[in-house]
Amino acid sequence: MLVISFDYSPYILSDVRLLPARRYDYLQKVWSVPAKHREAVAQFARRHGFSMEMRANDRIFAGFDYSIPDMPELTQAIPLKKELFAFQRQGVAYAIRQKRLIVGDQPGLGKTCQAIAAITAAGAFPCLVICPGSVKINWQREWEMWTGKRVMIMDDGVKRTWPLFYERGMTDVFIVNYESLKKFFVTDILRPANPETGKKAPLTLRHVRFNANISIFKSVIVDESHRVKDLKTQQTKFTKGICQGKEHILLLTGTPVVNKPRDLISQLGIIDRLPEVGGYRKFVELFCDREDRWRELNVLLRRHCFYRREKKDVLSQLPAKVRQSVLCDISTRKEYGEAMRDLETYLRKWRQATDEQVQRSMKGEIMVRIGILKNISARGKISDVTDYVNDATECGDKIILFVHLKEVSGALKKAFPDAVTILGDDDLRTRQRNIDRFQSDDSVKVIICSIKAAGVGITLTASSRVAFVELPWHPADCEQCEDRAHRIGQKDSVQCTYFLGRDTIDEWIYQIIGQKRDMSRQITGSREEIEESVINGVIELLENRYELH
Repeated sequence: MLVISFDYSPYILSDVRLLPARRYDYLQKVWSVPAKHREAVAQFARRHGFSMEMRANDRIFAGFDYSIPDMPELTQAIPLKKELFAFQRQGVAYAIRQKRLIVGDQPGLGKTCQAIAAITAAGAFPCLVICPGSVKINWQREWEMWTGKRVMIMDDGVKRTWPLFYERGMTDVFIVNYESLKKFFVTDILRPANPETGKKAPLTLRHVRFNANISIFKSVIVDESHRVKDLKTQQTKFTKGICQGKEHILLLTGTPVVNKPRDLISQLGIIDRLPEVGGYRKFVELFCDREDRWRELNVLLRRHCFYRREKKDVLSQLPAKVRQSVLCDISTRKEYGEAMRDLETYLRKWRQATDEQVQRSMKGEIMVRIGILKNISARGKISDVTDYVNDATECGDKIILFVHLKEVSGALKKAFPDAVTILGDDDLRTRQRNIDRFQSDDSVKVIICSIKAAGVGITLTASSRVAFVELPWHPADCEQCEDRAHRIGQKDSVQCTYFLGRDTIDEWIYQIIGQKRDMSRQITGSREEIEESVINGVIELLENRYELH
């Protein structure tokens, strides 16, 4: 008899079971094959790259194969409106091949565009995107920017009618936040009660009744999938139920494992990949409490359903800075609308003034009212910013937040009590102490900075993520703030995120600042001229919108 022993691997195990006349010895934990099938066993060993040692008793010791195949190259043409980086093309090729997987790239490497490209290549429409509420608009913009696909954000206005939009060919992609899964896709939850105690049974997937509309989707993208790591939560069960039977499922997260390997169980269950790592019981037994097995787990995941690249791995392909805007549905919409109507009325009076001196005086008042709009928008973004920062820090990243108003910095400090600050009220010693802590203390993940107080002269290279909750008027102020992270000592591409209130003055200011950044007068003109130009641009946009000429 030939006896084969190896460290557990479902990949190898499935191959062993193909050997002729094989038997498993449960006491010795080995497989045996009659000696007449020696050649089949030798082929099996060669297939897995095992080093073999033949002994007197013909035992073959097969060590675990730690080799990981190279990422595949993309050969398929995909109708995209923008070009992918080379490493992103490899990620798309892997997703096309594996179909159900976890995309674990470090934040800033383009998980979103890779998922969009993979689903587009597969033609797996309609597609459902499940994501945090703070990035629904961003997902809509990304789909439209990369593919031009018709996209719907699911809200109360389409609660009952959204399937009709697909049936009539009006929508290719539907976007829903985690908290709305029950509202749109669950008809009932039937949990039997214990007749003696009256307590309901623990919720399981079989208790959930989904409506038939979930069968419409050909693919599902789950963004920030570490949010469904807890097997007990409703949103984990709803997500799994919606994904069942789908051919293409992409889970996107920079932090697939937040605390321990158990975090992977529900995510692997959602993409139906637990069998590749031994099933639930074997996974718990082999990997959850065995640090010596984690390398093997990593190999199995990468072979079957997972890839991850870090910035340092692909830095040569990345620009020094990557700018992105994130649109937020502000929570202060009613207050903003009232302030905008007030500004519109005042602009009409300003236009009607005939005296030049009066016009100049009134223009100062216009600036005050525009400042009020910026204030209202900034306060309305706090919830979405908090969501974003929590996701960033869960990934282990540090982040630099730039603000202007005391009210906004106070709200963020309340949301992140462990954050350090560089604000106008901080004395020089406090500022330096906070800089040092952010730079050297791994437990300090967030620093809240005033655009004016922290825009120059300091180094914050411990982070490669910069975010603006409020916008300055001058493009140079944006760049100076970005350069707190993008300076000597920075080893990563810097990701610069601008939070903009949707349909607010933020969008106009960001648009004009972008234009001025690229104009030569930024170099030759004075600071006052440039700021005046940005302000005049905003007023002009307001006038055009409300037809005040």
